[in-house]
Amino acid sequence: MNEFVVHSIPGSPFGRAVFVALEEKSVPYRLVPVAPGSMRQPEHLALHPFGRVPILAHEDLRLYETQAILRYIDRVASHPSLTPRNARLAAKMDQLMNINDWYLFHGVGNVIAFQRVVAPRLLGLPADEAAIAAVIPTAKVVFSELSRQLGQNSYFTGDSLSLADILLAPQLDFVKETPEWQLLIEGNTNLRDWLDRMNGRASMRATTWERIADMAKAA
Repeated sequence: MNEFVVHSIPGSPFGRAVFVALEEKSVPYRLVPVAPGSMRQPEHLALHPFGRVPILAHEDLRLYETQAILRYIDRVASHPSLTPRNARLAAKMDQLMNINDWYLFHGVGNVIAFQRVVAPRLLGLPADEAAIAAVIPTAKVVFSELSRQLGQNSYFTGDSLSLADILLAPQLDFVKETPEWQLLIEGNTNLRDWLDRMNGRASMRATTWERIADMAKAA
């Protein structure tokens, strides 16, 4: 299979989800690193008119939006399938992927993880404590609902890995690096066990921030 080319900022949880999917499929890929300050430059906007990451290039296709990229990878590299065959479970997967984009990232990850991890590491800025405190009530709702959706399952749609797990894990692994993790995981310990299970997978170990940073240096 022809190589998949991923344009992403090293450390982006959305970019990491794409790398995890490619690792799970055991297909060749390479990273084109994107500098955080370059996403409004004409060169990047020519690839992604909304100035975000990741972007996937495969043969003559250029694709953006992480959910679309993940579904494309799952279709063209069909084994192992990362979409449940059962229609209800597939719908649950789709719902969880949207929970990730609209509620876990927007209003939680893009504040807590950004303020605690991205701002100090990449921008040299102190955390905005007031901004973090303001989103804690929303974060508690999101964590509680994810915990309910997971229940006693090994993965979010049952016993098998799906695209929902792949999209959610990098976001939650980011939040795990913050002091707020312990507060949010209280009463939601099944999420902690699930994340430990995900982090034990070779695909997650191969796509840590450090691994992707090394890949970027070699690019």
